[in-house]
Amino acid sequence: MKRIVILGSTGSIGHQTLDIIRSFPHAFDVVGLAAWTNQDLLLEQAKEFQPRFIFSKTKPNGTLVPPGCQFISDLAEMVANPDVDLVVQGMVGNAGLFPTLAAIRAGKQIALANKEPIVMAGELLTREAAKSGAQLLPVDSEPSAIWQCLRGEEPHKSVKRILITASGGPFRTRSLESISSVTPKEALAHPTWSMGKKITIDSATLMNKGFEVIESHWLFSMPWEQIDVVVHPQSIIHSMVEFRDGSIKAQLGLPDMRLPIQYALFYPERLENSALPRFDPLKFNALTFEPIDPGRYPCFVTALAAGKSGGVYPAVLSAADEAAVYLFLDGVIPFSEINGLVSNALDRCTPIQNPTLEDIVSADGWARDFVESSVGKL
Repeated sequence: MKRIVILGSTGSIGHQTLDIIRSFPHAFDVVGLAAWTNQDLLLEQAKEFQPRFIFSKTKPNGTLVPPGCQFISDLAEMVANPDVDLVVQGMVGNAGLFPTLAAIRAGKQIALANKEPIVMAGELLTREAAKSGAQLLPVDSEPSAIWQCLRGEEPHKSVKRILITASGGPFRTRSLESISSVTPKEALAHPTWSMGKKITIDSATLMNKGFEVIESHWLFSMPWEQIDVVVHPQSIIHSMVEFRDGSIKAQLGLPDMRLPIQYALFYPERLENSALPRFDPLKFNALTFEPIDPGRYPCFVTALAAGKSGGVYPAVLSAADEAAVYLFLDGVIPFSEINGLVSNALDRCTPIQNPTLEDIVSADGWARDFVESSVGKL
């Protein structure tokens, strides 16, 4: 039985992780559940799964906490508990950085669904994982696909390039002139995936693909020039790996996050789950591919430049994007202003190479303040 902690249990990844656990009730012991503000759902989950620990931003009324379940105020203590084997990291934004680092230093398996920690601090996290022996298991569909394609291979000897696929989001064919007027409702209507709000907006801007390039660079030790991105509107091929002999491996499946979640939870085994959808190639007339139009997706270009610049730039990128996305969702800025705010933050930040954790956290906070104070100045 695998002993598991789920960070972000009330979010999209948490919901789907618990769905997998429901399908295999004897395979997992849920040791801890953590949410941020959705206490009502967290307590419902605690009643169902009977964890030993729960975490939320504020302490719940003690009478509502199920018997045998303890509220814990320190996520690092929860993930580093010696009774924990696997930590599912599904917290949105920078909230996942410290518990991810704590889990790594404790030598745990970490199923990474949230991109931001590895984007913010990829060099630091991978270095710490090498020291502790912690395993970083990609859960996001595209890095998971790459991971699966690389299994059994010798990447540094045989891989020519990684091909990350992108759906193109809801505005792939919309006129460039009209994109500035899109509403949050329109931007949240992703054509193929059902996800949380923040990542859905990042999928519309293609910022998430820039994040995945950065993520793949660190998770797979792959040089920047060997990572490419191609638009694949059907979201059936989740990524590909081209080898030096010309062969290409691709991982296919219907767009359902439970597939990569289950792969990470049971790694290295593959188990049948009748609750998961199956891909039938006869139901798809064509799988198509297109190049990325940089004029349509300036956030993608910005993200690549920040990733390659290294140092604190990726932390500034992640924080500025998160702040700008929520300003858009709140109706404060138009969709087209997201990239401007992020780019300005990157232009104005103080560059620091080989940053410490303190440098990364400081850059994150500075970027959020900068974006908030810049509203209306573009």
